[in-house]
Amino acid sequence: MSGHSKWHNIQKTKGAADAKRSQMFTKIAREMIVAVKQGGSGDPANNSRLATVIAKAKAANMPNDNIKRTIDRALGAGNSDNFESVVYEGYGPNGVAVIVEALTDNRQRTAPEVRHLLDKYGKGLGATGCVSWSFDRKGVIIIEREDLDEDTVMMDALDCGADDMQAEDEVFTIYTDPDAFGDVLSKLEEKGYSFLEAGVQMVPQNYVTLTDEGDIKNMEKLIDLLEENDDVQNVYHNWDQE
Repeated sequence: MSGHSKWHNIQKTKGAADAKRSQMFTKIAREMIVAVKQGGSGDPANNSRLATVIAKAKAANMPNDNIKRTIDRALGAGNSDNFESVVYEGYGPNGVAVIVEALTDNRQRTAPEVRHLLDKYGKGLGATGCVSWSFDRKGVIIIEREDLDEDTVMMDALDCGADDMQAEDEVFTIYTDPDAFGDVLSKLEEKGYSFLEAGVQMVPQNYVTLTDEGDIKNMEKLIDLLEENDDVQNVYHNWDQE
């Protein structure tokens, strides 16, 4: 798993993350609404998908009032939000694998927008399954390193049910089974840990290094524009930026 979730790959600066916070909360709220509707319950104890989204929301510092308001909205009798989950797969510059997860109320709007960006800055949209076979779905929890002891964090993570941990210069990245993600996160929280990011993600099995400056600029532009799209929830890729 070398190279995955390097902190600068996910959040270029904390300032940039703060600037995107409102958009992030909007996307998490949309995901929460879908989880409530599909799970048929606003109680995370009876809705595992909702529990996972709430854990993600808390890791992103989404206020509890926002979480409650979103769940109440989803449960409301007059709620007309009707989002469906769509996954697009394609290729960035030099064959970089790209997975785009979207929640949309209009496929006829979302698909052309995603296709246009992949065509313009990459190698285009591919068929379902063309790149997802080279990714694994895992829970990913990122903790700021600060003055934490690596061995202690590793032991705590494994005791809480994590599968593995990767130590980097600035962060510890903890990996879990997707189904165990919420439980591991809660147990780590009980031990006093706070999180820079947490969620169930697609983790690449291998990586592509870009050396051409034009390819690098196009890949950066592709990621930025996809993430700015309101319908796009997550963008995963196997570009190793180091």
